[in-house]
Amino acid sequence: MQKEEFIRSYPTLYHMCECDSWPSVQRHGLLSVTALLDFCGYEGITREPFEAQWRPVRMNIYHPKYGEIVLRDQKPIPPDALGRCLTQGMNTSDWYRLLNGKTFFWCNIGRLNRMLTANAYINQPQWVVAVSSEALLDRYVDTVTLTPFNTGFAYDDKPRGIGTFETLEEWPQSREAIELAVEYGVPDIAKFAIDVTEWKGTWEKGEKTCKQLRKIWPI
Repeated sequence: MQKEEFIRSYPTLYHMCECDSWPSVQRHGLLSVTALLDFCGYEGITREPFEAQWRPVRMNIYHPKYGEIVLRDQKPIPPDALGRCLTQGMNTSDWYRLLNGKTFFWCNIGRLNRMLTANAYINQPQWVVAVSSEALLDRYVDTVTLTPFNTGFAYDDKPRGIGTFETLEEWPQSREAIELAVEYGVPDIAKFAIDVTEWKGTWEKGEKTCKQLRKIWPI
């Protein structure tokens, strides 16, 4: 797929983050777990529980100057379910390292809404960073890959391996892109952000729905 074709199909990308996290993201960038561990000075085996093992709950890492940083849990990819999906000789630690080395964006708002109304997040406000795909790709196209499904969910039993992540050039124009991943991180994310808004998934009349609560940035 050509870059221009992707931009026409997916003009806006979305990243869901913790409430109150935008000031830090704006200052330091949108960083992968691997990049955050580097930023905080974690080395050797101290990185393993965060980078190469399953995180069933949210975990905290610490920066000597900036304090606590919260890492989201990985409840939807437990080792037993993930192990059934892996191909190409990968093991679960390989997959956790692969995901933790990337920064992810949803390619359409429908997928964002599914995330907001997932059991783990429904009724919990989340901040959503909307990003210009054109501006992001102009800077990061060489480190961007696309996926055809949610790589952080393993209960669907979809086979996955290193080949799940394809470059823009490799991606067939007719295939829907679900995730866009940037290797390592986007330290200058504020240059590409359109806005930051607070959303909340909720139940209304027995159905899941999403509501935009307020605009966070720019004000």
